[in-house]
Amino acid sequence: MPKTKTQYVCQSCGHVEVKWMGRCPGCGEWNTLIEEVTTSSPHRVTGSLTRSQALPILSIPAQGERRFQTGVQECDYVLGGGVVPGSLVLIGGDPGIGKSTLLLQVSHAIARSGRRVLYISGEESATQIRLRAERLGTVHDDLFVLAETDLDLAIEAAGQLRPDFLIVDSIQTVFRPGLTSAPGSVAQVRECTGVLLRFAKSQNIATFIVGHVTKDGAIAGPRMLEHMVDAVLYFEGERHHMYRVLRAVKNRFGSTNELAVFEMRDDGLREVANPSLLFLSERRVMAPGSAVVAAMEGRRPLLLEVQALVAPTSFGTPRRMTTGADLQRVNMLLAVLERRLGLQVGASDAYVNVAGGVRVDEPAVDLGIALALVSSHRDRPLAHGDLYIGEIGLTAEVRAVTRLSERLREARKLGFERCFVPAAQTMTDSVAGLEVVPVQSVQDAIQKAF
Repeated sequence: MPKTKTQYVCQSCGHVEVKWMGRCPGCGEWNTLIEEVTTSSPHRVTGSLTRSQALPILSIPAQGERRFQTGVQECDYVLGGGVVPGSLVLIGGDPGIGKSTLLLQVSHAIARSGRRVLYISGEESATQIRLRAERLGTVHDDLFVLAETDLDLAIEAAGQLRPDFLIVDSIQTVFRPGLTSAPGSVAQVRECTGVLLRFAKSQNIATFIVGHVTKDGAIAGPRMLEHMVDAVLYFEGERHHMYRVLRAVKNRFGSTNELAVFEMRDDGLREVANPSLLFLSERRVMAPGSAVVAAMEGRRPLLLEVQALVAPTSFGTPRRMTTGADLQRVNMLLAVLERRLGLQVGASDAYVNVAGGVRVDEPAVDLGIALALVSSHRDRPLAHGDLYIGEIGLTAEVRAVTRLSERLREARKLGFERCFVPAAQTMTDSVAGLEVVPVQSVQDAIQKAF
């Protein structure tokens, strides 16, 4: 006889408890333990087991993965050169950010290349998808649409159609009837992902699944969902900005931390071939508090404008706010400027913004942020053709960064005339036509910049 058991599962981290608790012991979130009923039956072993045999690694044939192009160059770049058949890719993002629009455009491009595509939607009806496809101009005979939330029926339809590319939008809306938990719960999300993983590997079908993110920016459901798939892509951007960023945080078939930029328009997403030029297009000339930094996103150098505003505070405690930059890093830079350089910013509000809605967290932008803060505090603009690269330590020294040559070549291509770099790297990294200014400390950089 099958046994029925009640347990409480955290919807944030997947932690299981035998009784309800207000706070999850696993992740510390409140009111996330939801009751789930599981049915277990004794397993009986029939027949003989098929034993696996370990092989020497040299006897295993070395075969490179076969890829096919999606037709969207920026998407291929993030994936590492194209889609691998049989791979399972998770793309996450806030609701309404443009995930379905991107995948519908990718589906149309793949269908135009002669491959069959199946789009399974649990959020929209087939009529709604047809209307959106007509608006985006992505209607094609080889693009099939199935509006279904029962995953077993969807897998059966996919097995009959045998597509080359499969999309499930979204993993929080589909469910398996054999589980008693509701769609979107931890048990359903984990089980549905496992079924899609086995189907993709056995049928050699490239599969994309869409996952919404929580308010903290993580994929809704257990964190183990990211470990089950072959690649994890995040589609980011501010709703009030026209730019969208597709970022790879995991990729078993390519490098991680790759980034692609799209521009949201009325007729869909448009690829941005040169993101640096786009992000710097609205920069004001000779504006105090503005500096340009070079950040590395995967293999791509990205030039961004960092804006800073230092103003006297109207409150007892000064405010520190950042958009696109690490707040703790900015607080450290303010402490270094006040303690090591005597910059009186302790009684002032400080705001730092990375223009364009892009988030940067690498330490190579420290020098640019520090110079922007000094420029705003002194109300003196920096030179329009200057670029700042370097990490700042607690003793105000400017430390070396990685892949400096690629950053300098990107700066030269966009017409920058002078670049401030760590003094330890000036002898090994240089670009013709670009003046490289070596700096050993923040004080040295301030004296040469102003």
